[in-house]
Amino acid sequence: MKKEEIKEEKEKKQKKWYIVHTYSGMEEKTKKNLEQSIDANNMHDRIFRVEVPVDWRVKLKDGKRQIVPEKVYPGYILVEMIMDDDTWFVVRNTPGILGFVGGGGKPTPLTDEEVRVIMDRIGIEEAKAQLTFTIGDTVRVMGGPFDQMIGKVEEIYEDKEKAKVRLSIFGRDIPVEIDFVHLEKI
Repeated sequence: MKKEEIKEEKEKKQKKWYIVHTYSGMEEKTKKNLEQSIDANNMHDRIFRVEVPVDWRVKLKDGKRQIVPEKVYPGYILVEMIMDDDTWFVVRNTPGILGFVGGGGKPTPLTDEEVRVIMDRIGIEEAKAQLTFTIGDTVRVMGGPFDQMIGKVEEIYEDKEKAKVRLSIFGRDIPVEIDFVHLEKI
């Protein structure tokens, strides 16, 4: 064997992360299907993890603050595996999987940096409310004692997920601290 062929063989035997294309909206079901295929084909020693990348977001639903998952890459799942003919076949022939992401029909593994960025984003970090406004923006209060009142954002406290908003109450301008999830930019 040539040095290049030996190097290629070694690279093939290393576990890497791959992006797999699925039907949109079927990521969780496809993940379960793939996990069942891994069990049925006894591939635990070559297919290690299957992840549906989600970001946890704080949303306001029925006036209550809820933490909900939001898909980072709809229609895709991540698979950590050692790529060979058998593992490719098991993943590729799992119901719900459309194929691997990669050029020229060859699956392309994610780089270590790409994996780090994705894993940091979907990690265990606490869910945070999305900031959809800036200082000086006009906002409407959605819920709470100041429901439907309109004011201007004076300060933003990202660490507390609150903003100081100047509201006109009883003919006077009063600064009030309100949660991000209760504010909507107009």
